[in-house]
Amino acid sequence: MLDRLRSFCEIVSAGLFAILFAAFAIQIFTRYVLNDPVVWAQELCSLAYLWGVCFAAATIVREREHIAFDLVYQAVPPRVRRVLAMLCTGFLVGLFTLGLPGTIDYVLFMGRMKTLDMRIPFDWVFSVFVFFLVVTVLLGLVRLWRLSRADYEREL
Repeated sequence: MLDRLRSFCEIVSAGLFAILFAAFAIQIFTRYVLNDPVVWAQELCSLAYLWGVCFAAATIVREREHIAFDLVYQAVPPRVRRVLAMLCTGFLVGLFTLGLPGTIDYVLFMGRMKTLDMRIPFDWVFSVFVFFLVVTVLLGLVRLWRLSRADYEREL
């Protein structure tokens, strides 16, 4: 079931990238070939980029695939790595959990306004941030649980 969910998330992310690419191509064509640029294409590019990055970072990019400065982390023994991983993951989970109510409040507040060209309510636009925070917190809690088990070295 998790493999199917991951495949679905990959398809959604690829679809968002395809939308971004198509809107970008339309924007270039109308601007430089027709000399009559469409204004909605740039907005669609921005929205697809925002949703694509946040959605993919939350669902398909694994912990090991994120950019990290791990010179010290790689130089220490596995037990110390475990402690460092638990501290960093716990800090991230705590920080994102603390930021969640304010993020939800801001997203709901932004629902009063709409995008300029496509007239999409901003609470829909920024709701991907709430999704990102919630999924990141849940995955962080799963990682903390895995790091606390006896076979923690697989998680490192």
